[in-house]
Amino acid sequence: MAASGNAEQTQLQDMEEEDAGMEEREMESEEEQDGMGAENTDDEEDDSSEDEKENEAEIQRLEEQLSINAFDYNCHVDLIKLLKQEGELDRLRKARQKMSELFPLTEEIWLDWLKDEIRLTEEEPNREKVYELFERAVKDYICPDIWLEYAQYSIGGMGSPGGIDTARSIFERSVTAVGVHMTKGQTVWEAYREFENAILSTVQPPPGRIPSREEQELLKTQLERVHALFRRQLAVPLMDMEATYAEYEEWSEQGVPETVVHQYKKALQQMEKCKPFEESLLAAEPPKLAEYQTYIDFEMKEGDPARIQITFERALAENCLVPDMWTKCTQYLDRQLKVKDLVLSTHERGVRNCPWTMGLWKSYVLALERHGADHHTVSDVFEKALNAGFIQATDYVEIWQTFLDYLRRRVDFSEESSKELEELRGAFSRSLDYMKQDVEERFGESGDPSCIIMQIWARIEALHCKNMQKARELWDNIMTRGNAKYANMWLEYYNLERSYGDTVHCRKALHRAVQCTSDYPEHVCDVLVTFERVEGSLEDWDAAVQKTETRLNKINEQRAKAAEKEANLARQEEGRGDQRRKVKLDKKAQKKVQKGSRAGEKRKAERDGHHDDWKEEMVPKRHRGEGDHAKEECMETEAGLSGRSAPPGSKKPQHSAKEDDKPELRNDNSSVFISNLAYTLEEPEAKLRTLFETCGPIEQIRPVFSNKGSFKGYCYVQFESPVSVPEGLKLDRREIEGRPMFVSPCVDKNRNPDFKVFKYNTSVEKQKIFISGLPFSCTKEQLEEISRNHGTVKDVRLVTYRSGKPKGLAYVEFASEAHASEAVLKMNDTEIDGSKISVAISNPPSRNTTAKAGSGKPTSDLMPRQLYGSRGRGRTQLSLLPRSLHRQSGLAGKVENGTAATEPPPAAEDDKPLSNSDFARMLLSK
Repeated sequence: MAASGNAEQTQLQDMEEEDAGMEEREMESEEEQDGMGAENTDDEEDDSSEDEKENEAEIQRLEEQLSINAFDYNCHVDLIKLLKQEGELDRLRKARQKMSELFPLTEEIWLDWLKDEIRLTEEEPNREKVYELFERAVKDYICPDIWLEYAQYSIGGMGSPGGIDTARSIFERSVTAVGVHMTKGQTVWEAYREFENAILSTVQPPPGRIPSREEQELLKTQLERVHALFRRQLAVPLMDMEATYAEYEEWSEQGVPETVVHQYKKALQQMEKCKPFEESLLAAEPPKLAEYQTYIDFEMKEGDPARIQITFERALAENCLVPDMWTKCTQYLDRQLKVKDLVLSTHERGVRNCPWTMGLWKSYVLALERHGADHHTVSDVFEKALNAGFIQATDYVEIWQTFLDYLRRRVDFSEESSKELEELRGAFSRSLDYMKQDVEERFGESGDPSCIIMQIWARIEALHCKNMQKARELWDNIMTRGNAKYANMWLEYYNLERSYGDTVHCRKALHRAVQCTSDYPEHVCDVLVTFERVEGSLEDWDAAVQKTETRLNKINEQRAKAAEKEANLARQEEGRGDQRRKVKLDKKAQKKVQKGSRAGEKRKAERDGHHDDWKEEMVPKRHRGEGDHAKEECMETEAGLSGRSAPPGSKKPQHSAKEDDKPELRNDNSSVFISNLAYTLEEPEAKLRTLFETCGPIEQIRPVFSNKGSFKGYCYVQFESPVSVPEGLKLDRREIEGRPMFVSPCVDKNRNPDFKVFKYNTSVEKQKIFISGLPFSCTKEQLEEISRNHGTVKDVRLVTYRSGKPKGLAYVEFASEAHASEAVLKMNDTEIDGSKISVAISNPPSRNTTAKAGSGKPTSDLMPRQLYGSRGRGRTQLSLLPRSLHRQSGLAGKVENGTAATEPPPAAEDDKPLSNSDFARMLLSK
C-alpha cells in the first residue's frame, strides 16, 4: 500500500512538473509573441508617422497654392479631403468655410460637412449653429437629400420649447421646395407624414379611457393634418404614387373622398406624361444637358410654375457651369413668377456659379433695380462684376452701360444740381478712365471703339442738363479717337446740334464732315447741300457747293487710281494663272506620252516573250501590227470612255467636246438650257427630271459631258410641249446642292445673233448693297441675320466660283433705299468672324467689251481676251498684208462662246475679182 502510495505520489509529482514545464513554455511563447507584437506596433507607428508627415506636407502645399490662387476649385476639394482624413477638425471647418464663401458647394460636400457638425453637437449641444449651416446649404442648390436631412435633424429638437413647431415649419418648407420632385419628392412627403403620425400617437388616449373635450379637439386637429398631407401628396405627380393611394385607402376609415380621387387621377395622368422624360434622364449619362432642356421645354408648354422651377433646379444642380441654363432660368423668373426673394436668390447663385458671364451680372443688376434694392447693394454687385474677369473687352462696356443707365434713372433732372447727378457724371468719367487704363491694357484693344459711352454722356448733357458746351467737348474727344473718317459719326453729331444746338454749329459740323469723311463722302455732301438749301444764304450755298465739288473730285481721282491699280493686279494675277495652267497642261501631256510609250514597250516585251522562236522572221510584221493594234486600242478606249459617259441620245460617243457642246435638239421651242450646275453633281439627269417633271411631260434630258466623261455643268431639257417652257423658266435661280441653277430659253444664236440670255443691270441699285471681304465660312443665313438688324431683307446672294467655292462677296437686297443706306453706314468696316468687310451701294460695272460698229477699237481700255489672248496680240498674229489689202468692213469679228469666228464674211454680188495689174497698182501706191 505504501509502495503504491509512493508510486502515485511520484506520478503526481511528475505530472505537476510536466504541467509546470508546459506553463513555462507557454509563458515563454507569450513573451516572444508580445515581443513580436511590440516590434510590429513600432513598425506601424513608424509608417503612420511617415504618412502623417507626407499628408501634412501636402496640406501645406495646398494651402500655399490657395494663398496664391483662391479660386482653384479642385485645390479646395483636395484640401478638405486631406484634413478630414487627418481629423483636423478646426482646420477642416475653416477650409470648408473659406470654400463656401467663394463657391456654391455640391450636395455631397454639404452633406459631409453637415454630418460632421451634427456628430460634434451630440457631445456639445448647439443646434442653432447647425440650423444656420442647413440654411446656407439649402440656398446653393435645391437638393432633396439636404432638405430631408434638415427635416430629420429638426425632429431631434422636438423636446425643446417650440421644437414641434420648428420641425413642422421645416417640413413645410421642404415639401414646398422639393415636394414636386418627380423621383425624390415622395421621400420628403413620407417623412413628413411619419412625423405627424408620431405626434398623433402621443395625443391618442389610452384604451378604455374617455378623452376630454380638449383631447378630442387636439386629436381631431392632428387627424386632419395627416388627412391633409395625404390629399396634398396625391395631388402631386410623383413616381410610385399608386402605393401612396393604396396606403391612404387602408389608413382612412371613411374611405377616399371623390375630390381626392379626381385630383389623384389628374396627377396620375400628368405623371404618365412626364415618365418618358424621367426615363430618358435615368438612362442618360451626366450632365444630361440635352435631356433636361427637352424636359424644360415640355414643362414650359404645360405651364405649371412649380414644376417648371423644380425642373430648372434639377438641371442647374447637374449643369451649374452652363451660363445659358442660368440665363434661361432667370429670364423665366423675371418675366413670369416675379417673386422677389426667389428671383434675387437665383440671380445671385447664377453669378456665383458663372462669374465670367457678363449677361448674368447685367440681368442681376436690372433685377435688383426692378425689385427696389437699395443703392448700396446695387453698387456692390456692380463692383463685384468688374472684378469677375470677363472674357471680352466689350463685356466691360456693356456692364458699364447697364450701371450708368441705372444711375441716370436715379437722377431728378428738374434740379440744377444734385448728389445723384454728380454721382452720374463721376461714374461716366470713371468709366472712360477704366476703359483706357484697365480694359485696353488687359486686352490690347478698346472695348468701345465707337465711343458709345461718351455719346450717351453727350446726349444726356444736351437733353437733360442743357449743357451743349460739355456735349461739344465730348464729341470733339470722340472725333479725335479715330472716328472723324466715318460719316455716321458726323451725322450723329449733326443731329445732336440740330436738336439741341444752333445753326452755326450745325454748319460747322457739316463742313468738317465733308473735309474729314472718307467712307461715304457723297452722303455728307448731300446733307450739307440740303442744309444750306433750307437754312443758308446764297453765300453759304455757294461755299457749300464749291467745297463739296472740290472734295468729290479729289475722292473720284483717288478711287480711279485705286481701281486702276486693282485692275493691273488682276491682270497680272490672271497672266500668272494662265501660265500656271499652261505648265500644268504641258506636264499632263508629257505624262500621257510617257505612259503610252511604257504601255507599248510592255506589250512588245510580252509578245517577244511568247514568240522568241519566231523573233527574226516576225519582226517587220510584228512592228506593223503593233502600230495598228495600238491605234485600234486607243480608239476603243476613247470610244469606251465617251460611250459610258455620253448622255442619252448620243450617236457618236467619240465626238469631240466642241461638238458635244451643241447637241442637236428636235425643237428649240420646247426646250430650255440649264447652266451653272456643279461639276460634281451626281446623276444630273435623274435630279433634273425630278425637278422639271412638275412643269410638264419631258421628252428627254441631255446633260453635257467632256470627252473624258466628266460633267460640264450644263444640260438641255426638252419638253413634249412648248407650253411647259414658261413653267420651266420659273425655276430659274432654284438652288441645287447649294448653287443657283440658271434656266434660259434654248435659242439658236446662229439664227438669232442678237439674243442675250442674261441681262445684267449696270445702273446703281439703291435698294441693294454690295459686300466684300467676307470670310469664306460666312453662310447665307448668318449674313441675312446680320443684315436684318438694319431693315427688311428681301434677298441675299453669295457670289461663288463655278465650283461652288465662295469668293467672299455678296449682294443683299433691302425693301427700301433707306434700309440699304442705313446698312451701309452701320455695317461698313465692321468685322464678321474676324474679317473686316466693306459695304457699298450696288453699282455694277458695264459688261460691254465688244467693239463699236465701224470702229476697230474696243470700247473698254482692255483688249478683249477672246480675240488676243491673256497677253494681247502675239507677234505671230500680226498681219503681213499691206494696209490697202485689208477689207474696210464695218463688221467686227464676232465672238461667240469665247472663240472668234474664223469664217470670212460672204462676198457681195457686185464684188469683182482683182487682176494682177490691180494688185501691182495697190502695192506700188504704198
